[in-house]
Amino acid sequence: MTLRQFLRLIYINWTLLRHGLDEIILATRLFRPLRFLIYIAPGHWRKTTSTAPRGVRIRRALEDLGPIFVKFGQLLSTRYDLLPTDITKELAFLQDRVAPFPCEQAREIIESAYNQPLSKIFAAFNEKPLASASIAQVYTAQLYDGSKVVVKVVRPGIKRVIQGDVALLYLLAGLAERYWSEGPRLHPREIVAELEKSLYDELDMLREGSSASQLRRNFTGYANLYVPSIYWDYTRPNVLVMEQVHGIPIGLISELRRHHINFKRLAEVGVEIFFTQVFRHSFFHADMHPGNILVSTKNPENPAYIAIDFGIMGTLGPEDQRYLAENFLAFFNHDYRRVAELHVDAGWVPANTRVDEFESAIRSVCEPIFDRPLKEISFGLLLIRLFQTARRFHMEVQPQLVLLQKTLLNIESLGRNLYPDLDLWQTAKPILERWMSEQAGPYGAYNTLKSNVPRWATTLPEIPLLIHEVTKQASKGHLQIRIAADDLKKLNQEIRRASLRTAAAIAGAALLVGSATIYSGIGYTPIIWAGIPLLSWSLAGLGFGLIMVAWRLGKIS
Repeated sequence: MTLRQFLRLIYINWTLLRHGLDEIILATRLFRPLRFLIYIAPGHWRKTTSTAPRGVRIRRALEDLGPIFVKFGQLLSTRYDLLPTDITKELAFLQDRVAPFPCEQAREIIESAYNQPLSKIFAAFNEKPLASASIAQVYTAQLYDGSKVVVKVVRPGIKRVIQGDVALLYLLAGLAERYWSEGPRLHPREIVAELEKSLYDELDMLREGSSASQLRRNFTGYANLYVPSIYWDYTRPNVLVMEQVHGIPIGLISELRRHHINFKRLAEVGVEIFFTQVFRHSFFHADMHPGNILVSTKNPENPAYIAIDFGIMGTLGPEDQRYLAENFLAFFNHDYRRVAELHVDAGWVPANTRVDEFESAIRSVCEPIFDRPLKEISFGLLLIRLFQTARRFHMEVQPQLVLLQKTLLNIESLGRNLYPDLDLWQTAKPILERWMSEQAGPYGAYNTLKSNVPRWATTLPEIPLLIHEVTKQASKGHLQIRIAADDLKKLNQEIRRASLRTAAAIAGAALLVGSATIYSGIGYTPIIWAGIPLLSWSLAGLGFGLIMVAWRLGKIS
């Protein structure tokens, strides 16, 4: 531990003591033997007893400790498996309410980034910040071509602060993993690693700009989500220049009502956007609190969202994406046995878990919430009970899903405020069913075949040459194969069968590749089966038949 970390740790402890949180620290197994020291500590006799609930005291302490601890608290606010309900609910109120830094510093950062005076970059620059958060500060400006933009400037010195506090969080997480009984299952160091990644992503304005561009590209042609464009010629690692957009913050319900916004449609569109991002694009906005979402008033009956602030984005790997989709669909269909089997297959619970017991436990949690509108259910409560069930079955936390969990809870909160009668299940189910049919049905098989065609086209011509080389070496005895005389006839038959099997497999694969090439070159939509050329299907059928012949020859041998 460095001197700086030691001094920071002293300050953290002093802050905890000031908010009356010493009993929480000393209640842990690591410090329990030292509880007597609190009674002889000088601060104990002078401190005032706080009457606020412990959740409120923890939130205030994190706010006093600075932006990194605020971010950490926001992350923990979704972790019902780590903290009691009263604490997680209070941590959900944590916001990036940070005092702005002087405009003179922002001006210096901008001029240093462009290596020229501010007046030569912008025709107009409003020195009053539009917003001030823990990582950056936002201003409005105008370019010389008349474009109105927002300018996001990274806080001076924030990287050094992040590095120091993240290193300290790693130290505390290591202690938790070592001394906390739940530490190995909950992976606190991996949780800190997720926080570290998201923080460093937020520091890089080029990364944020590329995330915004990717999200904008993903929703091109989609009328219900607008993503502002990035001015790349003006964007630097610590300065982001983005199109200025106008809308009503989604938290201002009275203002939305004044503009006669269709709340039911707005809530449904929000769910559609979320599930489309997660399951179609595997790239989602992971910081969807009310301050980052605006609503356009151009079409009140079919309102559109406007997304801003792309510092925290989430992704899912193909395996996690598929398991989540199958889990959601199994939940929607009340197929709790399938949910239990998926958890075992994914390795989220130990392989020796009794599926029937796990199925029964999941049913007892989920069944009471179905067929109810959003106002009568709570994802928070559902997650609490699911985590309690998971703890019984030694389910390990999946750190890669933390951002998704956080986003899902934000969606719930937004939906509950907008339209409490929303039937979330019926809104989300068709989206997931469509995605699963595209992944697992004939369309999915076609996409897989199409994506593998270039690789097959490269490797298939080499197979005959490889077979020839092996045969040539075998004829010269270089393979050092020793064969008994009485087995020679049997081996000869096997070689002939293997040759036929190889030839059939190569020919079948070649025909499938040719079929896919013809199919993809025609330009027909795969779903319109009647328009598929007969030649493509004939080649595919013949190729599939030859592959089946090769498979049968392999079974006979």
